[in-house]
Amino acid sequence: MNEIIRKRKSVRKYDLTPLDETMLAAVRAQIDKVKPLHSDIKYSIEIISKTKGILGVKAPHFLIFGSEDKNGSYENIGFIGQQLDLYFSANGLGACWLGASKPGEAIESDLPYVIALAFGKPTESLHRDIAEFKRKPLSTISEGSDPRIEAARLAPSGMNRQSWYFIAENGKIHCYLKKPNPLVGLMLGKMGLIDLGIAICHIAQESDNFSFVKEAGAPERQGYIYNGTVI
Repeated sequence: MNEIIRKRKSVRKYDLTPLDETMLAAVRAQIDKVKPLHSDIKYSIEIISKTKGILGVKAPHFLIFGSEDKNGSYENIGFIGQQLDLYFSANGLGACWLGASKPGEAIESDLPYVIALAFGKPTESLHRDIAEFKRKPLSTISEGSDPRIEAARLAPSGMNRQSWYFIAENGKIHCYLKKPNPLVGLMLGKMGLIDLGIAICHIAQESDNFSFVKEAGAPERQGYIYNGTVI
């Protein structure tokens, strides 16, 4: 498995000194290299220095993700953003998804705001041992056998809900999201889709060839909504 997936963690304590321009230039270059899950969805990524929210994290920089609002947009942002999360972790920088924060300064994009990702030099440990992950066992989030699902199992999720499910079948991985409680469905549904995109990114990192499609004959899973299939 990808070494960074095995040891990444969500970093919440940062040196608030801004990164130098060389490092920020490298981040911008990496933003230009990310690959979307759905190439037909418009999205934006900006770097700002301030967010607001009751569960905010103090960091020198934040990535602000925007997207047109259409089917697949939230999964797409999770997929894109997690590529950058892994990049930070591999290059000595911490990062943390911020589902309850909003931009604290003006942004350039006209696309609707989706989510933020804090990043910077950590003042706590950057990585962790795999034994420190608190995750559900594979038996409760999947059926069938595919080693790539272990990478998805280690993915971060909002409040560590891990609301995904995977069915491995003939070299494919069918991906599902737990049906949200109707009372809180709007917010948790949005965050759950971002989480699923993050997990699918981990699967992609473990795939020699990767594509994601809707399959008419995908199996059903009670209590879950089918999202797509990794080919």
